[in-house]
Amino acid sequence: MPITSSAKKAMRQANSRTERRKPYKTRLKTELKKVLLLVKTDAGAAKKAMPELYSVIDTAAKKNIIHKNNANRKKSRIAKAIAAAEGKSGK
Repeated sequence: MPITSSAKKAMRQANSRTERRKPYKTRLKTELKKVLLLVKTDAGAAKKAMPELYSVIDTAAKKNIIHKNNANRKKSRIAKAIAAAEGKSGK
């Protein structure tokens, strides 16, 4: 536990930031899992769900939940997975 007043304040700030960011992180994980499941079962449906996932990823990057390079990497890997599932080359 923090002892100094500045450490106590830092802990309060960290907790409030965590709570503020939690819905974005949760939504990101949920959408990723949903699309990855669709990739395995129905590539067409996954392709239709892709814009929504991209929006969620971009929002998380904009709000500094994830780094912008991390966001771009996630989008690229999802696109490659969907392309491979559709029978196209991934490149």
